[in-house]
Amino acid sequence: MSFDLKGKKIFVSGHRGMVGSATVRRLEQEEGVEILTASRADMDLTRQDEVEKWMAANKPDVVFVTAAKVGGILANDTYPAQFIYENLMIEANLIHSAYKNDVEKLVYLGSSCIYPKMAPQPIPEDALLTGPLEPTNEWYAIAKIAGIKLCQAYRKEYGCDYISGMPTNLFGPNDNFDLKNSHVLPAIIRKVYDAKQSGQKSIEIWGTGSAKREFLHVDDCADAMIFLLKNFSGADHINIGSGEDLSILELTKLIMDVVGYEGEIVHDLSKPDGTPRKLMQVDRLKGLGWEPKYSLRAGVENAYQWFLDNRESIRGL
Repeated sequence: MSFDLKGKKIFVSGHRGMVGSATVRRLEQEEGVEILTASRADMDLTRQDEVEKWMAANKPDVVFVTAAKVGGILANDTYPAQFIYENLMIEANLIHSAYKNDVEKLVYLGSSCIYPKMAPQPIPEDALLTGPLEPTNEWYAIAKIAGIKLCQAYRKEYGCDYISGMPTNLFGPNDNFDLKNSHVLPAIIRKVYDAKQSGQKSIEIWGTGSAKREFLHVDDCADAMIFLLKNFSGADHINIGSGEDLSILELTKLIMDVVGYEGEIVHDLSKPDGTPRKLMQVDRLKGLGWEPKYSLRAGVENAYQWFLDNRESIRGL
């Protein structure tokens, strides 16, 4: 199937975030589309009445559910109520309001943390709900699983063309570099940059560094979501990733090389490694004809340059 975007009004929720802003950038390459965005002053996505009022007034044809409360291991473990409540409210309000206002197609963005902690590697889509979640971020994961099930339920009961994409670990422009609640890749960029600037002889990373992770530049994620919008319709969620992973220690060394820092790496073994490995099986997405454009090194170079260009305005710096 093919979904034609020409002439469509497309609402990107969370347009100021990393994924939302990348989605807007990618949509700006499409001809004949009208991009709709809304700030917190326009609409609080956790408030059903505000979402329904805005959706009724603006009548989008397509909705991207890219708004979310996100953070790393520490943030998830510290604020479990905020992570489950806010994400449940955001997705439920947007999905239900899309149905009430006859939105033609909706794309819901999930997360690879939906899968069991000890899922088979690479992780296939059918590993969902086959085992216990990683305890440090189960609140966020449960909210994201609920979003998948909402899309499936509205498709089953009402015939809504709502699809779900599950990205791997994302990074790039507009990422969060606050050491208290950022994800691992931007946190390491920040640590290495700070160490270089201050002349530190070493940097510290959590755990052994043996945990393996997959990373995808956010512009590739946005491109994949729009590819799926145009070319996919189905109840099953689709994994979005590069299909390649590396250890946190290897990632740290790569970032040190990009930044030009030659210090030592110190391990804080009192901190957790998290899930031992998270590599997505991306055969379904690649089988539809999509491939990422950024290599990991090129993506890190792009993210670091954005960090340098915007460090005066980045929160937490």
